[in-house]
Amino acid sequence: MDIKVAKFGGSSVADAIQMRKVKEIIDADPSRRYIVVSAPGKRFAEDSKLTDLLYLCKSHVEHNVPFHQVFQVIWDRFKIMIMNLGLDLDIDPYFMEIRKNLQEGASDDYIASRGEFLSAILTANYLGFDFIDPKDYIKFDTSGKFMAEETNALLAAELPKHEYAVIPGFYGAKLDGSIKTFSRGGSDITGALVAKAVGASVYENWTDVSGFLMADPRIVENAKPIGTVTYRELRELSYMGASVLHDEAVFPVKEADIPINIRNTNEPDNPGTIILSAVPEEETDEVITGISGRKGYTVIGIYKDGMNSEVGYIKRLLSILENYNIPFEHLPSGIDTASIVISNKNVQGILGDLLEDVQRRLTPDHLEVSQDLALIATVGHGMCKRIGVSATLFTALYQAGVNIRMIDQGSSELSIIVGVEEKDFEKGIKAIYEAFVEKKLLKKSSKEE
Repeated sequence: MDIKVAKFGGSSVADAIQMRKVKEIIDADPSRRYIVVSAPGKRFAEDSKLTDLLYLCKSHVEHNVPFHQVFQVIWDRFKIMIMNLGLDLDIDPYFMEIRKNLQEGASDDYIASRGEFLSAILTANYLGFDFIDPKDYIKFDTSGKFMAEETNALLAAELPKHEYAVIPGFYGAKLDGSIKTFSRGGSDITGALVAKAVGASVYENWTDVSGFLMADPRIVENAKPIGTVTYRELRELSYMGASVLHDEAVFPVKEADIPINIRNTNEPDNPGTIILSAVPEEETDEVITGISGRKGYTVIGIYKDGMNSEVGYIKRLLSILENYNIPFEHLPSGIDTASIVISNKNVQGILGDLLEDVQRRLTPDHLEVSQDLALIATVGHGMCKRIGVSATLFTALYQAGVNIRMIDQGSSELSIIVGVEEKDFEKGIKAIYEAFVEKKLLKKSSKEE
């Protein structure tokens, strides 16, 4: 029997109503044997995530402010879930231990992890599954660096002992036993580690959206869903601002060639989005996979006659950025020009000093700075096989009245990135989507008629 690992996010375990949906999903497929859960999320817009309340309790303790009222809110929330689900579970001893540790100065990581811990205790009881505490199997060294090989060996040895099990996401432990968390959203990472350790046929990531869309629905109304996407495309879309999985969550399953399936707990019949190492040839009908982007970039344009013949010129430019610990996003160049694109947040408060160093060390003939750049990435595994992709994209922007300030196209043509003025950001995304998706759908509809 295939083994599936299913991770359920905070919205999926927010209350008893959502928990019943989770149980129905798991009961529907016996191959869903290992379940990873987040801490309960928001139940409604004005609600608080449980992890945020735990952080608030910790802050109260540090500032000698009574925390018991906030802590009781968390405690009561679990009691209500237990009552509404009709469980025979005494949650009080766990809360009393957490409260004691909180009063005695427990670490931030310990407190933050208790949401996932309690969520998994409750879920395991509700499903009748074993509970596995990741502190014994997901390991970090004394400096807090994740120990991938050791973790995989421990999980691979322990998990097969349990036919069905629930594992809290988000945390593990250092070698001394102290709790250590992953970055925020680390439950995705836990799920990927479990999937790799058991050699899962698929890693299901259940959330409150039915996979990924080809464009931000706040910009493009009724954006088409993405059926399949490759890991490389996912990275491109994520880098340019699309809300997708953490790189750390992708790597373990990518390395093991395990597909990720993004599913919606509230629409379990929707197939969602599948993330694969490579999309089969017969499934490459779409020219593009998605469009994403981000505002908030500074572009520094450097102009100097004979730049191309001056050995080490770009190296000196990059060394200046290194001195300021500034990463660059893109570096388009010409014979006598170079433009360096940097996130605004990385030059905040130091742009003047940076420009002075560039002027002093590189002596350009002209230096031009603009801080109103937005980047738009058009991504697709089918782009390299189609003639005229660039022409379609640039024509669409021209017809929409969008001025292109920068172009960066990789040799693989997996993505074409253009820089536009921030005021044209939304207009540019809409124009590209219309050219590649809406017009194609219209043509397809006409042929069918």
